[in-house]
Amino acid sequence: MRKRSMTLTSAGAGVLMFLLAAPAVAAPTDDTPITFEVSAGSLDVSAPVGPVDLGNAPPGGEITGQLGPVSVSDTRGGATSDWTASVYATDFTVAALTIPFSALEYWSGAGTAPGGGGTFTPGQLTEDDGVTLTGTAGTAVTAFSHSGGTGGSTVTWNPTLVISIPLTAQTGTYTGTVTHQVA
Repeated sequence: MRKRSMTLTSAGAGVLMFLLAAPAVAAPTDDTPITFEVSAGSLDVSAPVGPVDLGNAPPGGEITGQLGPVSVSDTRGGATSDWTASVYATDFTVAALTIPFSALEYWSGAGTAPGGGGTFTPGQLTEDDGVTLTGTAGTAVTAFSHSGGTGGSTVTWNPTLVISIPLTAQTGTYTGTVTHQVA
């Protein structure tokens, strides 16, 4: 009888080993938390590199032309994305001759391809809304603005410039700068 009891004990031990070595049952789902960060971008304005040739006119005449696309891109990602783009100009000179910046009128016109929420407002929608440019950054006139919305925004416009050539102007190719800024 002793022999038999050992056989049962060996068989019991084998079953026990099998049960202990059986693979674990996998869970039907398993979650892995992930994280990422949305970092702050920037507020930028871009304008044509130039030079932009607006054409010609005699003394007492006017030159009208478009500057080319001006764009503002706001990727700051804040709770508000308000901004104002403004514009000013330098005097226009050739040698010792000057046509003052105040001879330049500007209107932004409508924006194209606005992106993001909020309200986009042109500084001067039509020719009748045109304004004379100032000569310093601190007194620049509004070209375009954005208010409301969250996250980012972008808009492009193609401003029109009108230069009134003084009757006393002398001939020559005058050069000056139109500067856009955004804050």
